[in-house]
Amino acid sequence: MSKGNLDTNVLALVFIAILVMISLVLIFGVFLSKKNKLIQEKYQAQLANQQQMHAIELQALRSQMNPHFVHNSLNAIQYYIQRNEVEQSEEYLSKFSKLIRAFFELSRKQTITLDEEVHLLDNYLSIEKLRFEDKLHYEITVDDALEEDTEIPSMLLQPLVENAVNHGIFHKKGSGTIQVHFRAIEGDGFQVSVIDDGIGLAAAKELFKKTTKTIENRSSTVLKDRLKLLEYNGKWKIEHRVEELENPIGTAVHLTFKSMIDHED
Repeated sequence: MSKGNLDTNVLALVFIAILVMISLVLIFGVFLSKKNKLIQEKYQAQLANQQQMHAIELQALRSQMNPHFVHNSLNAIQYYIQRNEVEQSEEYLSKFSKLIRAFFELSRKQTITLDEEVHLLDNYLSIEKLRFEDKLHYEITVDDALEEDTEIPSMLLQPLVENAVNHGIFHKKGSGTIQVHFRAIEGDGFQVSVIDDGIGLAAAKELFKKTTKTIENRSSTVLKDRLKLLEYNGKWKIEHRVEELENPIGTAVHLTFKSMIDHED
């Protein structure tokens, strides 16, 4: 092989090597670009989800700070004051202020303990009982198998209890009872049941057909949105079931909580 042919082959090899290097650089650049794009899209999705979660939590807080509940509570306090029932009005005002403070404190947390949840619901129902007097009775039970520091998503149950009061007991002739039961289930989880012996779901729907309101109210919509987000975030698996009772007539709402994080190990 002549020297000229050798030089030509060397140049060709060098040229090919340069082309390969340029191709690799271009491929690597495209790979980095797509990788950065995927990272950015994932970040944007996480940010959007976080923003939506914050928005839903704020909606949940506004839903729980029901203006009708606040209005009725203040009217009840005024009623006792006008009747010069000082002790009753002071008790009502004390419970009301504690409940409002608890709403704001717990709304900043993503999860709270069962003990905190029970105290919140007890405070709320005790205020409603002061307003309804002998028309409303309630009981809250917690399974001995459940620890007090068991965590539950914050600001989730009170709207269910409020619905039971407003859509079940309020329209019932005579007295009614609200029951809230926390019980352990097989495996790693627990179930919360909110049960009332009010007019029942069917009767409530018929009643609301005659008004401009809807049984699918704001708090129910917020609840569904939060359940979807809690599952989407990969922390909780929550089953939501509504049961119409016949004997006695009433409504039961069941929420079954299972931690998805614990099941990943």
